[in-house]
Amino acid sequence: MDQYVERVVDLTNPSCNHIFNLTVEAARARILRGSPESVREIDGSFALVAREGKVVRLARSMDRPLRYFLAKRTEGPALIVADRIDTIHQWLKSEGMDGQFHPSYTRMVPAHHIVELHLIGCPDPAPVYTRFFTPERNSLRGTLAEAGAAYVGALVEETAKWLRHLPAEAPVGVCFSGGVDSGAVFLATYHALLKLGMNPARLKAFTLHCPEGPDLAQAHAFLDSLGLGLFLETIEASPDCLDLSETIRVVEDYKPLDIECAAMGLALFRGIRARYPDWKHMLDGDGGDENLKDYPIEENPELTIRSVVNNLMLYHEGWGVGKMKHSQTYSGGLSRSYTRTYAPARHFGFESFSPLTRPAVIAVAEGIPFAEWSEMSVAKLYSLKGEVVRLGVKAVLGLDMPIYEKRRFQHGAIPKESLRQRLPEQEAVYRRQFLSQYAS
Repeated sequence: MDQYVERVVDLTNPSCNHIFNLTVEAARARILRGSPESVREIDGSFALVAREGKVVRLARSMDRPLRYFLAKRTEGPALIVADRIDTIHQWLKSEGMDGQFHPSYTRMVPAHHIVELHLIGCPDPAPVYTRFFTPERNSLRGTLAEAGAAYVGALVEETAKWLRHLPAEAPVGVCFSGGVDSGAVFLATYHALLKLGMNPARLKAFTLHCPEGPDLAQAHAFLDSLGLGLFLETIEASPDCLDLSETIRVVEDYKPLDIECAAMGLALFRGIRARYPDWKHMLDGDGGDENLKDYPIEENPELTIRSVVNNLMLYHEGWGVGKMKHSQTYSGGLSRSYTRTYAPARHFGFESFSPLTRPAVIAVAEGIPFAEWSEMSVAKLYSLKGEVVRLGVKAVLGLDMPIYEKRRFQHGAIPKESLRQRLPEQEAVYRRQFLSQYAS
């Protein structure tokens, strides 16, 4: 065993780490030698590899995908780490080891966990998972308004923290539909800019619009009702720009709803980039549905209201690490699907950020007693999100935020009928398209 010469190849982009309270090296040291509690205290966005001898530890924030692959060499194992599957594949190709590759052999580091590997050669090391973020469930015992104030307060604080670390006067865009999540993020950003004494003219609300898409009217109505209509900017797109092959190649996944969402993201970012060649910083509301448990339970035969309200971060992490339905290749929940936001933004050179993915915001959401307040009624559970956010915005920002019926990003930018003409419903079609990239 001592004769093995292990190799660790870190292909992650260090410039993508944005840690507010530590240097990257100090954060890496905590991941390697610190307690889970000390890793939880790493404040910001990160995807880090830490190594000491044959021990490697990996950890990421929710908003940063992180993957690894173990290659066999005569002299010892090589661990390749990157944010993308194709990056790992290209490296293996350059080393003449692509014969070992299959996308299903890659592994995704699940959010909120430290993954520990011991590179000892054969047999393959079994990863050890240690959770570093465990919010307390059902900890809020006040009113809906108090819960809303805590949630929106945490949202504003995380947004302000992010703004303080941007270059002075850098323009800031919000992917905006006028829905609950993008609306709350936009208002939190506007409020934080004013509170920090920054120029709110840096801010724009970008709304994607394909012919007859309903979101544009909603976005206008939202901002006009608050006297903020001057911030809205429409990005027009044609249904012809929705390219299934391109979207799957960028996102590296095959779940239909995530591919649909990512296709809209690519159209939006493509339009912004064409108009503003130097724009970099974007916010969005990804994670809001997961936080406040606002997905149609009836569309997923695996779910019941009991499973949704009684499982810690079910929508964030899926059924959980080590469970039968947890995919090592893709993780679960938002931990898996965040590539629908991250990858399209990176593809066009943007840095995207959702304050709703920050642990401080998730912790407040997990503290809400959903079972009690919904009375185990699906209809009441769906209504909670709008009420919590509306009351929170009123309490913290002093604004009467309009609340509209829930609609997915892809179904607001383009009518469902037009979307379906470009993107099929069947997951099997998407899966075949994804695997075909590595067929030769």
